[in-house]
Amino acid sequence: METRRLVLLMIFSLSLIMLWDNYQASIGKPTLFGLSTGAQTSDKGDATKAGGSSAGSGAANDLPQAVAPTAGDVPADPNAIASGTAEAAPAAQTITVKNDVLELQFSSQGAQLITSKLLNHPAAENPELPVQLFEQTANRTYVGQAGLVGVPDAPNHRTLFELVSGSTEFAPGQDQLKLVFKATSGGVENTTTYTIFKNRYDIDLVINARNAGVEPVSPSAYVQITRDGNPLESDSSLYATFTGPAVYTPEKKYQKIDFEDIADRSADYVKTADSGWLAMIQHYFVSAIIGQDGPRENYTRQVDSNLYSIGLVSSLGTLAPEQTATYTAKLYTGPQDQSVLEALSPGLDLVVDYGWLTVIAQPIYWLLEKIHSYIGNWGWAIVVLTILIKLVFFPLSAASYKSMAKMRKVGPRMQKLKEQYGDDKMGFQRAMMEMYKREKINPLGGCMPILIQIPVFIALYWVLLASVEMRNAPWLGWVTDLAAPDPFYILPVIMAVTMFIQTKLNPTPPDPVQAKIMMIMPLVFSVMFIFFPAGLVLYWVVNNILSIAQQWVITRQIESAPATAR
Repeated sequence: METRRLVLLMIFSLSLIMLWDNYQASIGKPTLFGLSTGAQTSDKGDATKAGGSSAGSGAANDLPQAVAPTAGDVPADPNAIASGTAEAAPAAQTITVKNDVLELQFSSQGAQLITSKLLNHPAAENPELPVQLFEQTANRTYVGQAGLVGVPDAPNHRTLFELVSGSTEFAPGQDQLKLVFKATSGGVENTTTYTIFKNRYDIDLVINARNAGVEPVSPSAYVQITRDGNPLESDSSLYATFTGPAVYTPEKKYQKIDFEDIADRSADYVKTADSGWLAMIQHYFVSAIIGQDGPRENYTRQVDSNLYSIGLVSSLGTLAPEQTATYTAKLYTGPQDQSVLEALSPGLDLVVDYGWLTVIAQPIYWLLEKIHSYIGNWGWAIVVLTILIKLVFFPLSAASYKSMAKMRKVGPRMQKLKEQYGDDKMGFQRAMMEMYKREKINPLGGCMPILIQIPVFIALYWVLLASVEMRNAPWLGWVTDLAAPDPFYILPVIMAVTMFIQTKLNPTPPDPVQAKIMMIMPLVFSVMFIFFPAGLVLYWVVNNILSIAQQWVITRQIESAPATAR
């Protein structure tokens, strides 16, 4: 089989893989690259809607159900869903706090974190507005919750708290501020304190439980993130990124969890641990819970139709009257900045998910970041990185292009052989192999070097796709956002031209149908790449230009060399 046919087969195989990959993503299944989208899950039955838990046994089963808001309102009575009563209760208070990078809103209804706006990251669907993670509206439920369980009627995320102290504005020179919420019920006093830091995305959470009764009690503290399973407006139909919960423990490291696995109670993850973190992940951004070290139970569950929670619960021990126990945790709501995440907790940087190619992608990202630290422009950093990778694979590429050049050189002779043998395919194959042997041509020589490079190029693809640093990062002129498609389609057009030039440099397939397909491929790929982020297209354009230069030099050398005697 000619090298050209092998290349054609490889292209069609990759196309089929991409189609299957996107189909799997569209139905919420894991993709071949270890990614999946958060597909909306249908109602799984009245038992689940009423509060079925997928956490198994333990304290997590005692957690109160999340309250799905209607138009951003909370129920008049925070216990109405559980008790069936409808007595009037004081309205919940909303407290807004801003630092340099976040705008946060807390509700006195359960001392919940109900809004987090990332002030330095414009939303993809409306650049005039910031990206919003935590949100409690009619269309989106995504909140951070905490409370106490293990004691009947202990204050939890449905209890009405009182804001007892805390400034909502940073004073000059102040680098942190505290919001203190307090509620007492079931003979237990819950004092929940949030500490917001200037110019930081992480928030300290402290839960103080005091036994206000006359009998010993054994409360447990929990922290959870509750989110609906709806896809994001910014999700692309051309490539899949993971949206959903994740768990990290020293035992099993990083484990992603699909919403539908939570719904049907088949989610597989470490449920008991002494350290680690939990997170809710989406493209470029993450919200995470980093609990204090010590025995805990991790849990996930569907709390309502298309509403899911991931959290941890930890025992505070037995408290005598007036005795107090403290639980501390850290919340993060912000971009997937790997250096920041790694500093917060071991393994938290893994939310920047490169799938099964992480071992290759991580060094590539490290190199890209180092290049950017010197250049200061992510677009030019991509150009330099592509050049360096091309230099590393120069010998392999050279071997591939030499094989193609030899195939191109003997193309006319091969066509004559085909005409000479006519329908005698066996005779033609024998004559062709003799010619290959005489000209020292390896039919697989053009494909194998390319196949070896594919994992590296796929890893680089995911680095550019997953790196939040590409969002709103300009390159030059018309490219003002490397994470968005080229607004004037200049890069896709250049890519189509470079692919066409490469096609002309390659040996012409003897089959006319194959030849026509190869000529059409640049157009097909350019249309596809119109919708891809400009940073990815820039990488392909630079790689194609370098390949053309290398292949042109090698082809000229081979074609100018004297032919082997027949």
